[in-house]
Amino acid sequence: MGQIILASASPRRKELLEQIGISFEVCPAKGEEMITSTLPSAVVSELSAQKAREVAGMLKQYGDSHRELMTPQDMMVLGADTVVSVDNQILGKPKNEADAARMLRMLSGRTHEVYTGVTIVLMSKSGKAGEHTFYEKTAVTMREMSDEEIERYVATGEPMDKAGAYGIQGKCAIYIDKIEGDYNNVVGLPVSAIYHVLKNLGIDWYLW
Repeated sequence: MGQIILASASPRRKELLEQIGISFEVCPAKGEEMITSTLPSAVVSELSAQKAREVAGMLKQYGDSHRELMTPQDMMVLGADTVVSVDNQILGKPKNEADAARMLRMLSGRTHEVYTGVTIVLMSKSGKAGEHTFYEKTAVTMREMSDEEIERYVATGEPMDKAGAYGIQGKCAIYIDKIEGDYNNVVGLPVSAIYHVLKNLGIDWYLW
């Protein structure tokens, strides 16, 4: 059996993999994020690749220098990044409460897009490596939120570590009118798309 590594500290991504019964380890990427595009699809693809490559490189370096401790096995590293896009602006995680409120006012009563980029780095025990990157997009329509509702939601602290300053799976669920696309993509990891991408590559997650 090979090993699956999630290159993210996101508890939501961890929960989604646990939910579908995948056995994996968490090893978050820690490097500085660098982007060269303003297109949401390109940004999330670029950032997911940076995360997956960083962790894959760390694992390879560690394995090469500690062969006496490592059992040779195939490795699969999953990197992911999620952003919200509205009015051609990319909304990442808010810097503070005022920034969270600003983002929520932008989203209130409107439809926006959520993009998640995923990069899969595959490393065989023989030393060969391959990489596959894709993104998923979901449209989310929010009901109008009053200033009081925004302030109350921000005060819960939930928006502070989430792209676009809201969690569709949390307290903000009462303000979601409808979604078009994959719900799990908005949570942070399009597990169905990943499964089928791997399937098309001839890889079964559950037999890895």
